[in-house]
Amino acid sequence: MRKLIESTFVTVDGVISSPERWGSPYWDDEHSAYSAALFADTDSLLLGRVTYEAFAVAWPAMEAGGDELAAQMNKRPKYVASRTLKETTWNATLLEGDVAEEVARLKAAPGKNILKYGTGELDRTLLEHKLVDEYHFWIFPVLAGKGEHLGDQLDLTHLQLARTTQFSSGIVVLVYVPKA
Repeated sequence: MRKLIESTFVTVDGVISSPERWGSPYWDDEHSAYSAALFADTDSLLLGRVTYEAFAVAWPAMEAGGDELAAQMNKRPKYVASRTLKETTWNATLLEGDVAEEVARLKAAPGKNILKYGTGELDRTLLEHKLVDEYHFWIFPVLAGKGEHLGDQLDLTHLQLARTTQFSSGIVVLVYVPKA
């Protein structure tokens, strides 16, 4: 069975909103290599509407600038969970019906792992149905002070630390799995 892996950027004080504002000074070769390795072990993406809409604008523009990872991102199949979005572009399929059932079906299908970027409303459903197999929380050495927080709207969930990766930029990636 394929794993669903969530990858989320977060500040030390738990803010997940506007990573383009606080994260970009820390993106370097180590960051890119970790991202590329995580991406290489997957063959599709799962996105909520907000992340999907932001990515659908940003990634095609990066490919136009010659970014090879952006070209791969743009080609990769995407599955979008949304109650309000009526159609998709950018090589994406809108999940219809029960999202938990659809994600479970995707996980049971043959292929590589599924990568989910961002943390938001979709996570409540994924957590409730125990569908996320691994979390990669990228902790950036930044205090944002205000913004949407990692745990907003989520229920209490216990996790087990699987491994850590520290970059010279100060980013620490904490990889957690659901606690048995």
